[in-house]
Amino acid sequence: MVSALALIDCNNFYASCEQAFDPLLQGRPVVVLSNNDGCIVARSREARQLGIAMGTPYFKVANQLQSLGVAVRSSNYALYGDMSSRVMACIEARVPELEVYSVDEAFARTPALEPGALLAWGAELRVVVRQQLGLSIAVGMASSKVLAKLANRLAKVDPARAGVFRFPAAAALQPWLELVPVEDIWGVGQRLARWCRLRGLSTAWALSQADPALVRRQWGVVGLRLQQELRGISCLPLVQGPSPRRETCVSRSFSQPIQDLQLLRQAVASYVVRAAEKLRQQQQRTACLTVFIRTSPFQSGFYSNSATIKLALASNDTAVLLQAALPLVAQLFRSGYRFHKAGVLLQELQPLEQLQQHLFVSLSPQQQQRRECLMQLVDQLNARFGAGTLQWAATGLQPPWLMRRGHLSPGYTTRFKELPLVKAC
Repeated sequence: MVSALALIDCNNFYASCEQAFDPLLQGRPVVVLSNNDGCIVARSREARQLGIAMGTPYFKVANQLQSLGVAVRSSNYALYGDMSSRVMACIEARVPELEVYSVDEAFARTPALEPGALLAWGAELRVVVRQQLGLSIAVGMASSKVLAKLANRLAKVDPARAGVFRFPAAAALQPWLELVPVEDIWGVGQRLARWCRLRGLSTAWALSQADPALVRRQWGVVGLRLQQELRGISCLPLVQGPSPRRETCVSRSFSQPIQDLQLLRQAVASYVVRAAEKLRQQQQRTACLTVFIRTSPFQSGFYSNSATIKLALASNDTAVLLQAALPLVAQLFRSGYRFHKAGVLLQELQPLEQLQQHLFVSLSPQQQQRRECLMQLVDQLNARFGAGTLQWAATGLQPPWLMRRGHLSPGYTTRFKELPLVKAC
């Protein structure tokens, strides 16, 4: 009986989420746009076959996309986040260990099976995710994380593998690794790739066979671990719990420039509200808050500034953070400037179990508990009935600076009013 490390990821995740809920998009090219409908950040398989490039500004290809019959969607982050949670829950129920690596990727340790049964297990997992969620995944398996990442890539390249590939034993890796350019190795950046090329190490196999002393002298323990991983020796353990965040940032570009102080205060207030929600989800408090604003760097008279305030008592209470942040906006605002972006950065984050009291700030345990219960209730109502069900007046009602999302799909899984309807005949 053997087990392996697997990298499981969703194919064309954002576009696949859109196709999973809209039958009219099945088999049709789909692209998903970035904030404010700026650039193409995701493409379906059909869109990639048309040669549509990632990162292309939408306004440059809008007419071309229409003529090609490409469906365009704005980023629906609530939908993608919810579908990500469902995918990870589906995988977690079928593996002994799981590390969520990103919104659409996870490392996992497979169940202990007969060597010949691992590919069948991967194929079955693909079927389960497809049946339950309508999403396609790829499964790459190997003895180390770096090799699992490469195996996942090979699973997608060759249609004959049907989205599942497992690297053979270390003794048989050479023919496979010789096909992988050094730039395509997970963890190899531009500098390391250039260093390898200058020394004739152009493939994954060449790097795996290089002198370990040379690699360590140039890249330290990190480079040596990478080399060992390519040799099939696992050096990177699964991380089953996310490490505590050191900072939390919320920032957005405005759909149209802001020149009014009141509107800028509303924008910053909305970012503070979101940042406070994130803190509570992370089970943390902040002791330091920074507000930053800037104009467009592509126009003359560029202006950028920030202001920071230390909190006497660390908090994740939205009201407390708003009271600290909004006076900073007035300090940063300059009349006559057209502001294009603002944000809030929370620093010096602390776990909920750790709260250093302040001699001159009176906050009894009863008051603290009441505020925590209030914040919990607000979060629960917004989670149940949709974001923005309960709002803070400081954020405004219908602000004109809200992110432009002219092609937004419904909140199929996050809003009761937008749940898909099935009509039985």
